[in-house]
Amino acid sequence: MPSNLQFSPLSQFKHRVAIAASLPFNVYDADRTLLLARGQLVENYEQMCLLFERGALVDIAELADPAAEARRAKPHELPGLWNRNLHQLGETLRHAAGDEGFVNALDAATPTVLTLIERDRDLAIFQVLRQEGNAMAQYGITRSMHAAITALLVAQRLGWAADDAQRAFKAALTMNISMLELQGELARQSTPLSDEQRDAVRAHPDFSRLMLELSGVTDPEWLRAVAEHHEAPDGSGYPGGLRQISDTADLVRRADIYTAKLSPRGSRQAMAADVAGRQMFMQDPGHPMTAALVKEFGVYPPGCYVRLESGECGLVVRRGPTVTTPVVAVMSSPAGNKLSQPIRRDTSVKGHAIQSVISGQMMQSGISPEMLVMLAAG
Repeated sequence: MPSNLQFSPLSQFKHRVAIAASLPFNVYDADRTLLLARGQLVENYEQMCLLFERGALVDIAELADPAAEARRAKPHELPGLWNRNLHQLGETLRHAAGDEGFVNALDAATPTVLTLIERDRDLAIFQVLRQEGNAMAQYGITRSMHAAITALLVAQRLGWAADDAQRAFKAALTMNISMLELQGELARQSTPLSDEQRDAVRAHPDFSRLMLELSGVTDPEWLRAVAEHHEAPDGSGYPGGLRQISDTADLVRRADIYTAKLSPRGSRQAMAADVAGRQMFMQDPGHPMTAALVKEFGVYPPGCYVRLESGECGLVVRRGPTVTTPVVAVMSSPAGNKLSQPIRRDTSVKGHAIQSVISGQMMQSGISPEMLVMLAAG
């Protein structure tokens, strides 16, 4: 082993180790022999605890730039990186309550996700539209991450400075940090909110801000955006009925509303992407933030399922030259037969225009995200 390696205890970087997810760095035993190579899995909680107890080490040089792997990854490797890093980001949120290490953990988890967004914005939008099988159980965390990705993409389209765009990302990510479990309960619930639940919902902006302060967040604009993310310029919002709200809070509010429309709940199905975009525009016509959101995602964003005029059905995998002409991976024939391999369709071509958005339940294809990424690239 090279003698110039500098080691640090793995236990100092617990936030970067996730169960059943690929390790982002090599792990060495206490005697500095290689124990687990980058990419191997920590199979369970017991194994993770054992690594900490036996004094496992990491090379400090591998921790210096957590986004490096995302920058050098090949296109087909990006879906796997998204899965791993969103899992890490979710674990950071899950264990945030009053944790003094929260800010450091979030600062460690964020750069890689930002780099993944920069690498492929279409694949970033795909994450927002994608609904996992455990969507209800993970509803609070998933919604926070989807809103954060959306807020960042729209902020960048609006031309915001990098620091301001990243602040919007972090504010959206943490806006509901005090009610993540309650969000999951409400997502599964088909009955009206109880008085206790309603009070908790109305109080969560202030409680989320307090939790962030206790966890070491000192950025006043971040904290203000979290406290104001349910306020509205007409005074109809809560908890304060404010009319003057920060631009960051205003953007986070719109990202929250849009991603809520795209998410299923126990009482309703997810709204079709074209309907969600149309509603956003009609409810707030002419506002530059809403216009930027609709332009960024398009009418048929990557991740939504569509039927073409040809009768073929498939998945949108990349935005096209206009908001209504994306690239589609066709997965079934006009007769409804599943294809063994997807076919790339440019919907700006005559005969292949999109006819309608359809439910993802109609399209259980089994095609890997990696294949879709390569198809999207052309």
